[in-house]
Amino acid sequence: MLALFEKAALEAGRVILDIYARGCAVDTKADATPVTEADIRAEEIILSILAPALPDLPIIAEEQVAAGIVPDVSGGRFLLIDPLDGTREFISRNGEFTVNIALIDNGVPVAGIVHAPVLGTAYLGGPDGAVKLTLDADQQVISRHAISARAGATPPIAMASRSHQDPETAACLQQMNVSECRHIGSSLKFGLLAEGLADVYPRFGRTMEWDTAAGDAVLRAAGGITLLVDGTPLLYGKRRRPDMADFANPAFIAWGKR
Repeated sequence: MLALFEKAALEAGRVILDIYARGCAVDTKADATPVTEADIRAEEIILSILAPALPDLPIIAEEQVAAGIVPDVSGGRFLLIDPLDGTREFISRNGEFTVNIALIDNGVPVAGIVHAPVLGTAYLGGPDGAVKLTLDADQQVISRHAISARAGATPPIAMASRSHQDPETAACLQQMNVSECRHIGSSLKFGLLAEGLADVYPRFGRTMEWDTAAGDAVLRAAGGITLLVDGTPLLYGKRRRPDMADFANPAFIAWGKR
């Protein structure tokens, strides 16, 4: 399955890069978030690869959900897809956007890929551990090596969102007395935690499950964990809650090895 995820993510990445090079219009969805041709085309490519190969797995994909297409995930195993995580980074052209694909099993992200096309990097995580891929300009893999989250430093190095900053996250970082805070877009923050370049990533602002599942899968495969503020693991497939939208995440803190 990870090989299939890799194929789908890299093919989507090639199309995203083509659109990135020539530019495209930006539209706004009903939830006031931006969407581009790259989001739509990347999702179409991923679905065209995964759906025929994995016909028994429901697929929750960001743009399909926005269009009202929400399969039943009550069976416990399903895929979560964000075809272009960090659309604001794509629009601002800083390169910090990713393609995210994850497998959820009874609430737990057990396999995933985070692919950053502009940076020529991808992170894979599954039952056998986590791996970082280095890619050439054609998005072909030229090397892969195992990665592992590190035991937390004191004081810790933190990751935070580049485009979504909020007072609660700032207060948490201050309370942690971090030595340094790096602001990075998209699921790259999980990848950097997974390869041991940082220690913690608190997020109190709104995220959706497709934003975090793939990075969370990689981080857990590398020995890290993503926890709610009460210390319990972040779970996926959250629906029918009176106080939150379907598939929305509460506040969480992602950690390296603890």
